[in-house]
Amino acid sequence: MKRATRVGLITSGGDCQGLNAAIRGVGKALFQRVDNLEIYGMYDGYRGLIERDYKFMERKDFSGILTEGGTILGTSRQRYIPGKDIVDENGESVIPRMLDTYNRLGLDCLVIMGGNGTQKSAKLLMDAGMNVVTLPKTIDNDIWGTDTTFGFQSAVNIATNVIDYLHTTACSHGRIFVVELMGRDAGWLTLHAGIGSGADVILIPEIPYDLEKVAEMLKLRRKRGSGFSIIACAEGAVSVDETKLDEEASRRKKEQSKHSTVSYAIAEELERLTGQDTRVTVPGHYQRGGPPCPYDRVLATRFGAYAADLIIKKQYGTMVAIQHGEIVAIPLADAASKTKFLPVDHPMIQMARDIGICMGD
Repeated sequence: MKRATRVGLITSGGDCQGLNAAIRGVGKALFQRVDNLEIYGMYDGYRGLIERDYKFMERKDFSGILTEGGTILGTSRQRYIPGKDIVDENGESVIPRMLDTYNRLGLDCLVIMGGNGTQKSAKLLMDAGMNVVTLPKTIDNDIWGTDTTFGFQSAVNIATNVIDYLHTTACSHGRIFVVELMGRDAGWLTLHAGIGSGADVILIPEIPYDLEKVAEMLKLRRKRGSGFSIIACAEGAVSVDETKLDEEASRRKKEQSKHSTVSYAIAEELERLTGQDTRVTVPGHYQRGGPPCPYDRVLATRFGAYAADLIIKKQYGTMVAIQHGEIVAIPLADAASKTKFLPVDHPMIQMARDIGICMGD
C-alpha cells in the first residue's frame, strides 16, 4: 500500500479572521485530491509541535468552520531570536524538539499560517530540514510579497465601523475623537479604515506627525463650521520629535510617560492646543475578532487550496501570496526577509491629501 501523505497544520502568533477558512481550504483540497492522507493539527501554534500535542484531523473537522473567527487549533507566540533561533523561557532552542516531532510523525510538510514573525520563524524550520509551506495572515497587511493578507479586510471593516459609529456622538458634543487602531509598524489598516470612514486626520508610523500642524488643521475646520473632528491613529504612530531620539532615549521616554498608549498622549496635547474637548477610543483586539468578512473567506480558501497544490507538487519552502489578483507561490526566504511598510508616496496617501485629509505633516 502506498505510504500516506502526512501534513501538519499550525496557526501561529496572534489570531485573526480567516484562519479557520484557511485551515478548511487546505484540508478540503487535500482530501479531494489525495487518496491516502493524514493531517495533524498542532495545538496552540508551535507549542503543539514542541510538546507533541496534536490532533489527528478527519474530514468532518474541516466542515462548519468557514465562518468561525479565531482558530480551532489555538495559537500562541514563541520567543524568536531574529534570524537565529526559536527558544523557550530558559533561552534554550526548541527547534530540535520541533524537528523530533516532525520526524516521529513522518510529516511530508508543515503548513504554517501566521504573520511577519511567523514567516521568519518558519524559515528557521525550513533551514533545520523541515518541508514548509506558509500562508500570510495578519490584520496589519505588512507581509512582503503579497498584495494583501487574510484578516486585513475584516479588520478594516471593523475599524471603519467603529469610526462610523463615533461620528454621531462626536458631532453631538462637538468633540475631537482620537481612534487608536492596530498597526505597530505599518499603517495599512489605519489608512484604509481612515479613508473608508471619513476621518479628518490619519496618523501612521511611516509619516511622523507634528501636532502643531494637526491642531492648526482642526482649528481651521471649526472656523469653517465643522464642529467635530475624527483622528484615525495607528498604535505605532510617532511624532517628528520622537524620530530624533536614539533607541535608549526613546525607551526612557516611553517608560516615563503617564499615558498607556500614544492616542492618550495625542488627545491631551490636542486638547491643550485647540481648547476643544477630546476623547479617545481604543477598539484593540476587537479588530481581530469575530467572523471573517466574505472577502477574507474567499481569499483564505484560495490560499489554502493553493497550499494543497504546492504540497502535492512538493514545492516546499514557499509562501502563498496574491499578486495582481493571481494566487502565486514566492520563496519563503524572500517573504521572511523584509516587512511591507506603507510607501509614503503610495497613491492612496496622495488621494487622501487631495480630498483634504491631514496626514499629520
